[in-house]
Amino acid sequence: MLKSRRGLLAAGLAVAVIGAIGVVSTVNAGADQIASPPEAASAPAVDSPDSTDADAGPPSVEPPVLPWGDRPKRVKKGRAGATSKTLRAEGLSVAAPDTSGSLAPRPKYGPKGRSGKSSVLRSEQTHAVPPKPLGVKAAAENEVNYLYNVGSQTADTGGIYANVTIGKPELDRDDYHTLAELALQSADGKQIVEVGWTVDRLVNGDDDPHLFVFHWINGEPTCYNECGFEQVSPNVKPGSTLTYGVTKKFGIQYYKDAWWIAYDTEWVGYFPEKIWNDKGTKFDRSGFVQVFGEVAASTAKTCTDMGNGTEPDKDTAARVSSVAYLEGPPVDMFIRSTNDLYNVSKLSGRSFRYGGPGAC
Repeated sequence: MLKSRRGLLAAGLAVAVIGAIGVVSTVNAGADQIASPPEAASAPAVDSPDSTDADAGPPSVEPPVLPWGDRPKRVKKGRAGATSKTLRAEGLSVAAPDTSGSLAPRPKYGPKGRSGKSSVLRSEQTHAVPPKPLGVKAAAENEVNYLYNVGSQTADTGGIYANVTIGKPELDRDDYHTLAELALQSADGKQIVEVGWTVDRLVNGDDDPHLFVFHWINGEPTCYNECGFEQVSPNVKPGSTLTYGVTKKFGIQYYKDAWWIAYDTEWVGYFPEKIWNDKGTKFDRSGFVQVFGEVAASTAKTCTDMGNGTEPDKDTAARVSSVAYLEGPPVDMFIRSTNDLYNVSKLSGRSFRYGGPGAC
């Protein structure tokens, strides 16, 4: 089993709060279409025994099936260092992990937004600044403005999964990131596991979409892609470049003392529950779930794209579709936008289109 080194939360990373935003929708027929997962009521239930032993070691085996019920198989990967454009042209899903270190993501960089049951983080100060020459701001602290399109539901579950459009949205040179994700939270919103894709030059160093994971402990942010994440797959890891213009499955599932992360056809790795247990918290079920698009911008009237940059009244807009829970209630999400720049188009309680070009 491959294990990533454990990253540390960077000094100076401003307190950020988790974003939760949703995107759900039906999938168009076409080259990017994938089979929809089963309805929530028929989602496969995998044995998830409770554990109160904070000293229990990490799981030695991955769950036998992915959250949507398929057996894991190797993801279709390109060479290490391949761009998103190359992956798309060759019909591949992800670039192989780069072992040279030259393209290693920087987990301590990059702010992270947060959305809860009754409020969202709209702005904060951060020491992280967009890199030159693309970014021009040089102040020690800069304001980050968060804008969301969100689908959320109070739900006691053992996991969540969905079909998610992977875009390659344009990120303004002074902005921080544009992303889409699934977020599974405790009932009080303080313990969180996230998975999704992001365009973030601070973290990844380019304008391609990359896989990311993130988690929160007792309401405190950790870091992107590391900070206790245990790598399992030899083919795909947090920080890997993803193809774009396609729809892929993303999932989070609790199994044998850990929160497991799934992408496409593989288990990527897991966050051991022990990292929460060590902080005096038991976290083995969700109480609240969200799916969303998020833009972190240096101005409230940003020109950064959300999703794939297409307005959600068009069928080609980015979407999250067929959201389903493991061992949870029927999916019926409350879907909304927190701003007047990016809109949502609800298709059902499980699906919507979202995003757009922002102020430009």
